[in-house]
Amino acid sequence: MDADENLPRRKDDLLDALVKQDLDPLSVDELHDRIAALEAEIARSRSKMDRAVHHRASADALFRK
Repeated sequence: MDADENLPRRKDDLLDALVKQDLDPLSVDELHDRIAALEAEIARSRSKMDRAVHHRASADALFRK
C-alpha cells in the first residue's frame, strides 16, 4: 500500500477531470484520437511502473547481499 493512497485526491485532479469530461460533443474521429492518446498514456504508465518495480527489485537484491 502506498502512503499516498490514504490522502484525499486534489480537487483539481486531472484524472478526475478527464473521466468527468462530456463526450457527447466529440465526433467519431475525435473519439478515435482520444482513445489513441489514452492508450499511449496507458503504455507510458505501464512502462514507468515496470521500471519502478525492476528498480525496486534491483535495490532489494543489492541490499540482501
